[in-house]
Amino acid sequence: MTPGNNGASTPEDDDPFGYLYADGQANGAQPPSGGYGYPNSVNRVRPVGTRQYGQQGSAPQAPPQQGVYGQPNAHYAAPETLPGATAQSPQPGRGGHGGRSRGPNTKVLLIGAIAVVAAVVIGIGVAMISGDDEDKGGDDQADGTPTQSQTSEPSPTASSSAGEQEEKAELPTIDAKALRLGGTASLASDVEGAQSDGGIYVANLNQPGASVTWTVDDIPKDGAYTVFVRYSTTDEPQSMTLTVNGKEFGNKLNMDNWARAEDGDFSKGWTKTYAWPTLNKGTNTISVSCNDGDKCNVLLDQLWLKEGQVTK
Repeated sequence: MTPGNNGASTPEDDDPFGYLYADGQANGAQPPSGGYGYPNSVNRVRPVGTRQYGQQGSAPQAPPQQGVYGQPNAHYAAPETLPGATAQSPQPGRGGHGGRSRGPNTKVLLIGAIAVVAAVVIGIGVAMISGDDEDKGGDDQADGTPTQSQTSEPSPTASSSAGEQEEKAELPTIDAKALRLGGTASLASDVEGAQSDGGIYVANLNQPGASVTWTVDDIPKDGAYTVFVRYSTTDEPQSMTLTVNGKEFGNKLNMDNWARAEDGDFSKGWTKTYAWPTLNKGTNTISVSCNDGDKCNVLLDQLWLKEGQVTK
């Protein structure tokens, strides 16, 4: 190539795609024999406008427009039913929003239900507490009925803890003056409050060997009975020995200051105690005595029996 001579053709005449255009074809441009693209690929290069598509059949026609709004056209067909189209099956687990099918959120619903139930329970609890406070407000006044720890009734002196039984028979009561006295025991009547005939009671029992004995007849049958002892004391709790038919019975006879008398005023100390011995049918002997180690500073008024194990 010499200056002033640009060769046989200009660069635009070297256009490899010139055969695709009318002017290139007029100048004798030919498609390359090896084709273009990747190795071993097949490319049938044709001039623009000569390519035919949809050789399997005629090109699909666009579906006609709907006539009336909201009414489907009778000639409409789904795109996947047209010739050459491939039916697409929906993928499982995907919906219209972001390709995911979303059902109701059961966890959120469960949490909401639990929250509602908890709120109802809390409301009921607050209402009950408020009601209890209102009820308590009406109990501020003192109640004159003694509680179990304040009761003036002694606990039973017995070898067993069997429950109470219904009273079944009337049994005798004996006054102090009818009892057989032993040791230093003696009768007196100068302290008021004794229920025995003439206000007579047994005094001077606070010495070892002092005693009273009751021989009771006509016990209807063998079994459990309650023996009551009416007495008065003003000191610390007292205890004496109960003997039934010649044998010491159970624990000591509890003779506490249940009346809470003070300053040695025996007239205000009258109260009672009881025990639950087992008696025989017929005649039995019951004794209350002051033995060594007993505390016997009491005045003794009456003794009486009831069938069964009772407290009154």
